[in-house]
This record gives sequence, structure tokens and C-alpha cells, in this order.
Amino acid sequence: MNRYPLWKYIVIVAAIIFGIIYTLPNFFGESPAVQISSVRSTVKVDTQMMDRVERILRDSQIPVDGIYFDASGMHSTIKVRFTSTDIQFKAKEVLESKLNTDPQDPTFSIAFNLLPNTPQWLQSLHALPMYLGLDLRGGVHFLMQVDVDAAINSRIQGLQISARNLLRENGIRYSGLVRVRDTVELQFNDPQTRQRAEKILTGQLSEITLREEAEGNKLIIALSADAIKQIRENSVKQNIATLSKRVNELGVNEPVIQQQGADRIVVQLPGVQDVSRAKDIIGRTATLEVRMVDESITRGTEESVAVPLGSEIFRQGKGAPVILYKEPVLTGEYISNASASFDQYQQPAVSIDLNGDGGRKMRQATRGKIGKLMAIVLFEKGKGEVLTVASIRDELGSKFQITGMDTPEAATDLALLLRAGSLAAPMQIIEERTIGPQLGAENITKGFLSTLYGFVAVSLFMIVYYMVFGFFSVIALSVNVLLLIAILSLMQITLTLPGIAAIALALGMAIDSNVLINERIREELRANNSPQTAIANGFGHAWATILDSNVTTLIAGVALLVFGTGPIRGFAVVHVLGILTSLFSSVFVSRGLANLWYGRRKKLTSLSIGQIWRPDNTATNDKK
Repeated sequence: MNRYPLWKYIVIVAAIIFGIIYTLPNFFGESPAVQISSVRSTVKVDTQMMDRVERILRDSQIPVDGIYFDASGMHSTIKVRFTSTDIQFKAKEVLESKLNTDPQDPTFSIAFNLLPNTPQWLQSLHALPMYLGLDLRGGVHFLMQVDVDAAINSRIQGLQISARNLLRENGIRYSGLVRVRDTVELQFNDPQTRQRAEKILTGQLSEITLREEAEGNKLIIALSADAIKQIRENSVKQNIATLSKRVNELGVNEPVIQQQGADRIVVQLPGVQDVSRAKDIIGRTATLEVRMVDESITRGTEESVAVPLGSEIFRQGKGAPVILYKEPVLTGEYISNASASFDQYQQPAVSIDLNGDGGRKMRQATRGKIGKLMAIVLFEKGKGEVLTVASIRDELGSKFQITGMDTPEAATDLALLLRAGSLAAPMQIIEERTIGPQLGAENITKGFLSTLYGFVAVSLFMIVYYMVFGFFSVIALSVNVLLLIAILSLMQITLTLPGIAAIALALGMAIDSNVLINERIREELRANNSPQTAIANGFGHAWATILDSNVTTLIAGVALLVFGTGPIRGFAVVHVLGILTSLFSSVFVSRGLANLWYGRRKKLTSLSIGQIWRPDNTATNDKK
């Protein structure tokens, strides 16, 4: 009756081993390290760079405890671990001098960091410690407001220019073109001209809606609802992508950059205490320009000849110099989209979409210049850097391709830079908080002790009140905590104070299930059922109640997970996982322990489950 098949015990043992393996990394601590990342858009950190870093440190006789290439984020980084902070400081100084030959124009960012001391065999199983959030590690918190209205306003201004140029190109006369709030009003002298203009504008500008006012021969142009929605969404998303790239320079381990509401971005940088530098990097502006190459200079002689008036010299990463005209063909504000693709020969390429006015500018600039060279330049920190130089194969319009990409990865990187090289909309910091590392350590200590004291108190109560079955409950509760922490570590979820609160809540809910089971077993014994029947019926009847209560709580947790943000979402993740692990441990594990202890006893006369009050108002304390 109360015997588990062998496979169920194997599942329990496997779950415990899984919990131990993936919980262990949280107890090994951290070691000092440095993180190397590229601050230039055209210079990538790759495995060859890792070999170079290793060679520099070896030649400088600096002992290394480990060197790792991390390509998990949006931009690759190299992390080097050391055994002491003294070696860490010395290594940073050496790497800065060797990698950045010009301190005024650095190519790489070398930042202090911390790496977990997890043994290699655990890391090979992807067993890593949980990341600690801002409230546990200390750092800076920014809440940034994205001015999406400025992005919409810029698009309407471009719409006004596009409408004017379109009408002029097609020889359509108008008597007035003015902007009225979020619309552009066109005045015509007669209905026929108005209808011609409407046909031209509708065919060329896909993101607008037109409204006629026959009484005054007016056309009112406005952005469509879908276009406004897309501008709002893309502004926030592009700013998040740009911030992610910039935060990489700070060497932050697991930064939090996420959208909050419709037009706000939360930036949390655990471990960062230099607020001014963080604000400088986050608020930095970048712009893109398309320029023509000055081909009056013979290629290969750029550095040995005088740069012509009206031109200036740039470099493509660390490669050959190139001389470009100062006057840009167009700027990044005309680029509406960029995506990695393939050309007609199935070679990697980047597809560029320009808005209406950008398409016309590009046509005018490339008409009659087939075979000429054109460059895309990224300006950041006041310095320009050539992303790519391409040959014009045909007259370009609002859609064209940049070919000659070496790999699909290079095409993807360039598309990302074209989309996220600059902020899509202005931002301002509306909330700023700094949490010191000492306060973070204090929060960890308090959170850990509160959970530990709660666990010990619950365990003592259960053992005293339910005896052996209380001991089973404590073991099941321990397995629950073990599995919960293991899953959080495996998923690399950032632990915060609300997360610790959710763990404590999960303990309470898990032990509540065991109390229900134990009381159901007592009820069966009170009804004079045999001990074996009491165990079977107790677990069987309690299961329905436990399932109902946990499912309703799970629904609330999922709602918090779906609709919540920030700390609420962090609490919800741990809460939902805690419900799932408690269902397994409180029912499956505790039933396995009871079956293992009592299941093979053929002449079982009593259970060690504490005092049982019988209907005749007498109490018995069954023990065996």
C-alpha cells in the first residue's frame, strides 16, 4: 500500500543531487578580475584578442588565475581572474598601457570586476552563482524618461520637408504649407491640384493619413496611429539597445536595463559607485553620417599628402586611413531601419531603409556617381570612426544594401550599429539612487539570517509537534529550499531583497502543505483506521486541498509576473518557482520518506505523529 517503486526514489535522489550541484556555486565567493571590452564600434573583442591579453600578462610576469571569453551579452568581453587585488590593479595598469597606445583615444575599456570562484567542473555544467541585485550588492539606480514626443515631433518635421520636396519634384503648386500642432496643412488653389497632390503623397509616404477639406481646398497630413505607435515603441527599444552597449564600458556584471511603463527605462548598475562616470557614459550622444570618399587622393597615400580643403581624414577601426568630404550626404536621423540580409550572390549584406526625405537625398547624391566610394561614419565622444566603405553600384533610393560584409556576424553587428548607434529620442534622469556596498552586504546578512531563523523555528516546531512526521517535513522543506536555489542559480536570475522575501514565503507555504498532510493522517487515525491506511488516505486526501490552494496562489503569482515590473517581477519569479518546488517536495519527497520508513512494516500498530485527540476526549501519543 505504502511502497514507492524504485524509479520514484531514483527521481528523488536525482533531484537532490541536482539541487546540491547547482546550489554549491553560491558558497565559493568571488575573486578580483578585470574586464576588457571595446569602446569602438568597429573594433571587436574576439578569441584572438584573448590570446593577445594572455600574452601581454605572461610577458609582464603577472600570474593569472583564469581567462575567459564571454559572448553571452550584446557585445563580447574578456574577463581575467586574479588571486589578489594587488595583482588586479597591476594587471589593469599593464593592459591599459599595452592595449591603448594613445591614452587620449582609447580603443578598449579595462574595468575592475569580480568573478565567481566556482570550480571549473561545476562551470562546465553551467553551475554558476546567482547574480545579486542592486539592493544586495550596492551600486547606482537611474530611472530615465524617454522624450518620445520629441521623436514624434522630429518625424513630423521630416514629414513636412518630405511633402514640400515631393510636390516640388512633381511640379505641383500649392499656396500654403504650414504645421498645425501634430499635422501638416497644405493649401491648394483648385480641387484638381489637391487631388493630384493627394495621389502623389499617398503613393510616396506610407506612414501618413490624409484628410480633405473641400471647402478650402486643403489637405491635412498626419502620422497614422500605427506609425505613432511604432515610433514610440522603437524609440524606447533603440535607446535600450544603445544603453546596453554603453553600459558595457563600465564593466558591470549583469546590469539591469529594462523598460518600465510606456516611456521609461530603468538602469541598475550593481557594483558601480562612480556615479559621475556612469552618467557620462549613459548620457553620451552618438550620430551617424553618410559621406562620399574624396577620390582626388590616391589610395594608400592619405597619410603622406595634405588633406584637401573641405575634406578630413578618418580611420576605419585600426585599419587604413580614408579621406572623406566634410559635407554629409545624409545623417542617421533619416535611417528608419537596418537589418542583416544577403545580396543577390548570397553574400552577407546590410539592408538599409530610409524615410521619404532620406531616399530623395540619397538619390540626388548618388545620381551619376556609379562606381564612387561612400562611407558610413559613427561620431561618438566628438570623434568620427568609419564603419564601412562601400562602392556605389547603382543609383540609390530609400532602400539599398551595403555589400562586402565578411561574415553574417559582421552584417548583424553593422545593422545593430546603424540602428542603435545613437539615441532615438532624448532622455533625462528623473530618479537617481546610490546604494553603498556596505548597505548591500548588510541587506544580504539580514535577509539570510531572517530566512535561517524562520527555517530553524519552523523545523523545531514541526519536530516537537509531529515527531517523526515532523522530521520528514523538515527534510522535505530542506529539499524545497535546495531545489529553489538551484533553479534560480541555473536560470541565472538576479536575486534581490523581494526575492529573499519570496523564498521565506515559499518556506511558509511548503510547510503549510506538510501540516495539512500530517493533520489528515491524524484524522484517519482518529477515525480508528490502521496506520498504513491512515498514511495512504492522509496523503491522498490532502493532495486535492494542497493542489487547489497552490494553483490559486500560482495564478496570482503569474499575474504579478506578467504585469509587474522591477522588484514586483523579481518577487513573482521566485514566488512562482517556490510554489512548483514546494508541490514536489511537500508531497512527493515527504511521501517517499514516510513510505521508506513505514511502508515495509507489516505489523505496524502506531505512528510517531504527535498527540492525537480522539472523539471520547482522550489523548494518545502514538510512537513507534
